[in-house]
Amino acid sequence: MSQGLAMPKEEATLFIKVKEICAKHQGKSSALIQIMLEIQEEFNWLPREILLWLSEKLNMPLNRVYDIATFYKVFSLIPRGRNLVKVCTGTACHVRKAPVMLRRVTQLLGINPGETSSDLRFTLETVGCLGCCALGPVVVINDEYYSNPTTSELEKLFKECQ
Repeated sequence: MSQGLAMPKEEATLFIKVKEICAKHQGKSSALIQIMLEIQEEFNWLPREILLWLSEKLNMPLNRVYDIATFYKVFSLIPRGRNLVKVCTGTACHVRKAPVMLRRVTQLLGINPGETSSDLRFTLETVGCLGCCALGPVVVINDEYYSNPTTSELEKLFKECQ
């Protein structure tokens, strides 16, 4: 994004927050990962325009910014839902019927793993292991862990998500 270009109001608002995050880290290129983490936390994804701006602002090649954005699984280059749902499909969860749990979740949300609902309310992911094997199968909703929730419990949890 060049300084002289006019931008839509919503994009200008977006960049105000990005500039605040960058300023908090004194615009240091060594803080790129932390800056990107905070942007990801704020917007649930890393829009292309922001990565271009960061490249210019931090005086680093765009391919370096993209290398980091694509290397770490925490970053998303596509819009994600406000609520992140993860289903563990690791070995311990798998033998404890994780595939059944995953089908239940996909049916309730109406999306498949790797997809985001059209209203941007939910993103569904599968993960190889969450490190809580004795609780399997495990579903994580916005960093809250649930051990083998029933369909009605999942319905209630999803309804409570904003």
